[in-house]
Amino acid sequence: MKRQILKATAIAMALSVGVAQAAEYKASTAEGPIKIVNLKAMEAQVQANMEKGAFGYIRGGAEDENNLRANTRAFDKKYIMPRSLQGIEFSDINLKTEFLGIKLDTPIIQAPMAAQGLAHQQGEVATAKGMAKAGSIFSLSTYGNKTIKEVADAQPGYPFFFQLYMSKNDAFNEYILSQAKQYGAKGIIMTIDSSVGGYREDDVKNNFQFPLGFANLEAFAKISDDKSKTGKGAGISEIYAQAKQAFTPADIQYVKKMSGLPVIVKGIESPEDADTAIKAGADAIWVSNHGGRQLDSAPATIDVLPAIAKVVNKRVPIVFDSGVRRGSHVFKALASGADVVAVGRPILYGLNLGGSEGVNSVIQHLNKELRINMMLGGAKTVKDIQATPLYTDASFNQ
Repeated sequence: MKRQILKATAIAMALSVGVAQAAEYKASTAEGPIKIVNLKAMEAQVQANMEKGAFGYIRGGAEDENNLRANTRAFDKKYIMPRSLQGIEFSDINLKTEFLGIKLDTPIIQAPMAAQGLAHQQGEVATAKGMAKAGSIFSLSTYGNKTIKEVADAQPGYPFFFQLYMSKNDAFNEYILSQAKQYGAKGIIMTIDSSVGGYREDDVKNNFQFPLGFANLEAFAKISDDKSKTGKGAGISEIYAQAKQAFTPADIQYVKKMSGLPVIVKGIESPEDADTAIKAGADAIWVSNHGGRQLDSAPATIDVLPAIAKVVNKRVPIVFDSGVRRGSHVFKALASGADVVAVGRPILYGLNLGGSEGVNSVIQHLNKELRINMMLGGAKTVKDIQATPLYTDASFNQ
């Protein structure tokens, strides 16, 4: 009888372990270059390759997703005039540029994105390696699945930024900024457009909760007893509820003082906010509407970029993101006032399908399209693109 009880107990324990293991999140382990026809087509490939809730979190936008779609569609309203008598050989095309003193092989950088472990087991470490191979910049989110140290160690010597979601707890802000400085971040991306999370219906329908912890939050929890949620088992609204809400220009000065690093203010969509941020000490402006994930009634970023660039008036450099899916989009953003252009979701899709090499494949595909647009548009360098006028329907109806 005793032997039967022990056997039953062992079976129950085995079943329990099996259920627990079955519940573990299994991300992609793929590694290798990927064939890309266009970035839009990657979305369906990744959807078939990823757990439903995780894919919905990455892909989704706010409310009716009007802003998500408009970000990309709005590029179609701007035209590049073909210029064929510029004496340019295709081999002359040069994508090299510079941002905040960092030399880049391409004007395309990576937008910070949370929870990259959803896309690939190596998460942010693989993305950092891929961006380094592309000769560009990786940006680590506060809500990443890898720590700042892990990212810094992934590709020693290559530049990366740290994206700060300021906490209501200044002890956390001080801790995380000191970590960023200690491990060699080249700048702080201070995100100001997420004082509350946008209403993202995919997350609601899927009852999505993060299956993995946020490494930086977990590291702080080991030395603090503030009882904050650290990601695993929480929804994004619970995480945002811990973040700072009442932003003022003084916060920019606070981050500059605490980090001793350049501060890039991200989430700017109005010329007024751009001017305020610069006067408060911002070292760069990041024009973004969070990829259509926050205010669904907001304008497309490419539509507001020229007005913001006019107000900035080259006082600081400008980063642009949201909706970029083509090399022509990169060209149009640079021609509208951006200094570098950031890409988000497609990089996560490349990460899912090919790990670090997949990330590099995405950048190289955009580079290929951008070079073709430069050749046909008569621009040999990034500076040439920035001096190129764009046209709209109104240009031809005068």
